[in-house]
Amino acid sequence: MTIIHDMTAAELLAAYKTKSLSPVEAIDAVIGRIEKWEPKLKALYAPDFGNARKAAQESEKRWRTGAPQGSLDGVPITIKENIATKGVPVPLGTAATDLVAAASDAPAAARVRQAGAIILAKTTMPDFGMLSSGRSSFHPLTRNPWNLAWNPGGSSAGAGAAAAAGYGPLHLGTDIGGSVRLPASWNGIFTLKPSLGRIPVDPPFLGRAIGPMTRTVGDAALVMAAVCGPDARDHTSLPATDIDWSAGPLDPKGLKIGLMLDAGSGLPVDAEVKDAVEKAARLFADAGAVIEPLEGFLSPEMLHLQDLFWRVRSWADFSGLSHAKQASVLPFIADWCRGGADVSGVAVMRSINNYMAIRAATVRATMPFDFVLSPTSPVPTYPAEWETPTNDVNRPLEHISFTMPFNMSEQPAASINCGYTGEGKPIGLQIAGRRFDDLGVLRLSRWFESARGPQKPWPEPPVA
Repeated sequence: MTIIHDMTAAELLAAYKTKSLSPVEAIDAVIGRIEKWEPKLKALYAPDFGNARKAAQESEKRWRTGAPQGSLDGVPITIKENIATKGVPVPLGTAATDLVAAASDAPAAARVRQAGAIILAKTTMPDFGMLSSGRSSFHPLTRNPWNLAWNPGGSSAGAGAAAAAGYGPLHLGTDIGGSVRLPASWNGIFTLKPSLGRIPVDPPFLGRAIGPMTRTVGDAALVMAAVCGPDARDHTSLPATDIDWSAGPLDPKGLKIGLMLDAGSGLPVDAEVKDAVEKAARLFADAGAVIEPLEGFLSPEMLHLQDLFWRVRSWADFSGLSHAKQASVLPFIADWCRGGADVSGVAVMRSINNYMAIRAATVRATMPFDFVLSPTSPVPTYPAEWETPTNDVNRPLEHISFTMPFNMSEQPAASINCGYTGEGKPIGLQIAGRRFDDLGVLRLSRWFESARGPQKPWPEPPVA
């Protein structure tokens, strides 16, 4: 029998139904796992195990009478700290934030709670969510469970680490340029960045999405079924749609799939990453898919202007802080924000127009294909203490050329493990689809999940 903390949400729900396992036992097992890992991993913020145990007792009573509250009743979940939960401050990863308790649940948090999921804790993120790293001026340094010397990625750093370490089966993160997909890649888990508006976000922003971070595609589908649908707090949210998130694998036979191994800008693709992605593409080809090369479409100028856009946006917030609060921000982020100061109006408009240029280029390049395969990241994970793979504030976005365009174009994109480097670092395959075809991306990911073969055992907590 699978160890309880390694059970998927689907397995837990099935066990609850047959009464071979109770939510109390599951929550206790996951908390025990967390207590072994967390002193070294530092993936959590505001753990609430007392209330989680109380919620598990209530869930156990419901299952005993055969009347579960919802589709996730009794399943443990963590939520990234920038997704508000009532009564918990939202520091946004930075010591510069005043800690004020959130007045209400954000839409996604409210929906998993309504579905009966048990919120164990929030998870960590870097300052303002603007790093692909576990570095933060507010949270302790979050590390990668595969090797504590490695970076978990970000900005959904704690969520990625927690999923790989066995902190329960379900985790919610956010993504504005790769922030669920990069930690998914570097922690060897699965995630889906949905089409913009599929899961309501409060507050919404250009390209910002919420996505499930799980070990299996099936568990991500369970989350999608629970959290999708419009909410007035998100003016970009999509209308209600009847989607069968439980649909089975999509047979690749006859599909036209693009293979992009060069994004057109950013870091060159590491040789081991390239080999793993090409091997994955061959599986699709062997199953009857038509694989065609797709040239990179994100130019260095586009990447530069996107960096400038985010710098100016962040400078607008950073410059409004007191000097004392500015001094408390992670130095790398403070320096990066200052790069947005004194930028001309013309340059700002060019960076705003660039958003639409990236959107158009992404749609134009990918439209001929049913799906597009690429590396999630051009490089494997890197030292835990670094802010980015370049560790250079002048080149901060060199690793997001494969992920960020699909935020701008609002297209769904998943990351699923497709191999490991010689050192054992996980490698992510990005599967992107046409706008609104979130189900197609999930179904094709389901197929690859079964076709890729056995994975390495999940990492275990250090003995000492």
